[in-house]
Amino acid sequence: MTNEQIERINELARKSKAEGLTPEEQKEQKELREAYIEGFRRSLKAQLDNTVVLNPDGTSYRLKQKGKGN
Repeated sequence: MTNEQIERINELARKSKAEGLTPEEQKEQKELREAYIEGFRRSLKAQLDNTVVLNPDGTSYRLKQKGKGN
């Protein structure tokens, strides 16, 4: 997601609070928010997939996905 897209999300949010949005702007806002959330989740998943936990005894392990052997 680009900075321009994030700025547009913020612009639409401000306009929504101030005066309301047209149906086209509501659709655009929904699509931008969904894209933002998708990117956020993808980034968080990648970060968690590469997280290593170090124990005090020096051993380490990678995090497991919830529901897969936990």
